[in-house]
Amino acid sequence: MRLPVRKAIFPVGGLGTRFLPATKALPKEMLPIVDTPLVEYAVQEAIAAGIEELIFVTGRGKSAIEDHFDRHFELEATLGGRGKEEALELVLRSTPRPGRIAYVRQGEPLGLGHAVWCARRFVGDEPFAVLLADDLILSEPPTLAQMVEVYETNGGNVISLMEVAPEHTSRYGIVEPGDDDGRLVEVRGLVEKPSPTEAPSNLAIVGRYILQPDIMDYLSLGTQGAGNEIQLTDSMLKLIGNHPFHGLRLTGTRFDCGTKIGFLEANVAYALRRTDLDGDVRTSVRNVLDSF
Repeated sequence: MRLPVRKAIFPVGGLGTRFLPATKALPKEMLPIVDTPLVEYAVQEAIAAGIEELIFVTGRGKSAIEDHFDRHFELEATLGGRGKEEALELVLRSTPRPGRIAYVRQGEPLGLGHAVWCARRFVGDEPFAVLLADDLILSEPPTLAQMVEVYETNGGNVISLMEVAPEHTSRYGIVEPGDDDGRLVEVRGLVEKPSPTEAPSNLAIVGRYILQPDIMDYLSLGTQGAGNEIQLTDSMLKLIGNHPFHGLRLTGTRFDCGTKIGFLEANVAYALRRTDLDGDVRTSVRNVLDSF
């Protein structure tokens, strides 16, 4: 019997050096897209996909993430007393039910694979999802929900893919594709950050994964890969042949919020989707562009 995907890991222990000095005291995952932290978008996507348990792999200076997903009784009472029901609803929406959320410290930043391995005791023997908050994906239905549907049909491992310019393959994990129907791609191989001349394709892994629990056995070896880090891609490669392995081509728009430009693009795009902001944002952007 195929086990459902009930658990999701959120690796949020990174230093966020690209956004210094803002991230000196504020976790990069708490940077807002309009008025909602990046990490909350990832959590909402996971819950929409049926995820029941949220596992955050944190590090030093990340307590703001824990506080954000905790109850704030004084704020709730104040908002309720002042009749600010809409604001109260937003606050309550960001608070998962008791027992649904867990935190574990990574200790030192040894790579994405190491962060995932740190959550092994929470995962146990179940398949699990991994969501990278930096990769903000505007898609309907949400990307992880689409991936869960693929998993329920095919089992095994499922990753999200997008095409990148050949000269950018060295920034991503790249797939060696097999059968490809235009939406679903058979994964025959994986390479972490290959040069354009060594890349088997231009299909890059985006920050959404559904993985089988035996990947933890390979991550436990602590083998270092590209950048002298424990790469998740290297251990995923060892799963090929043990289980079905598919990549789902991304639909919608992905914003790389680990970069300043991607972060700014996401703020504009998400503001334009808001009926309360759309008109003013368009006017403001035009005014700014005309002023410089």
